[in-house]
Amino acid sequence: MMDKKRRPAAYREGRGVSEDTARPIEAFDDDIIEGRNAIIEALRAGRVIDKVYIAKGETDKNLSFIASKAKEAGAAVVEADRRKLDAMSRTKAHQGVVAVVAAHEYVTVDDILQNAADKGEKPLIVVCDELSDPHNLGAIIRTAECAGAHGVIIPKRRSAGLTAVVAKASAGALEHMPIAKVSNITTTLDTLKKNGVWVFGATAEGETPLYKADLKDAAAIVIGSEGDGMSRLVEENCDFKVSIPMKGKISSLNASAAAAILLYEAVRQRIG
Repeated sequence: MMDKKRRPAAYREGRGVSEDTARPIEAFDDDIIEGRNAIIEALRAGRVIDKVYIAKGETDKNLSFIASKAKEAGAAVVEADRRKLDAMSRTKAHQGVVAVVAAHEYVTVDDILQNAADKGEKPLIVVCDELSDPHNLGAIIRTAECAGAHGVIIPKRRSAGLTAVVAKASAGALEHMPIAKVSNITTTLDTLKKNGVWVFGATAEGETPLYKADLKDAAAIVIGSEGDGMSRLVEENCDFKVSIPMKGKISSLNASAAAAILLYEAVRQRIG
């Protein structure tokens, strides 16, 4: 087992666990709200909105108001080409703004840590660093729930959110798995460390072979994006970079498959 007495120095940027082509972050068959009044009323009613798309170049005060309220509610606000809004729109009368509704409410990182404490268990957490494929995110949530993980953390931007596609891919696990959406993954990793959680980043160039990784203690498993793996700053903030043995001719695994392998190695060690 590896020595946890000292945290290793910053890691150099490495290759990710997956080389599959990333799907678009948004999926157009998700729960969509279109139009200015409809989105304002949804925000007032407390609907959990994942992301708001606003037409580029718009300076309308109503759109600025929507953007402000959406940010206050924790939604990501992004500018989008009108052709993209037209493609997302079902009514074709979006008025320059489209919102994607979250399929489930988010929790905080503290809630996830408390979830582990309430069960009398050492935290087991999955951190997704800019995972863009909603099917991959749904599959990870499903595996995390089956493995007894205490929560999944995703970034607010450049990531799939809790859309209807994610909910479907999770096969119901989303209803039972706490999900936190954070503004900054690197800052969140620091918070986890301060709470005694060791951070393990999955990468093909990891110095620590999976079966020598000590996952019995409080652990956060970081899974990078489908194409690029972990971002540089996130990788540098991992305590250990873990590699999965690859015996075939393909050099990488799908992100959700890599997450499943690491999660169940943690399960094996904790049962043992």
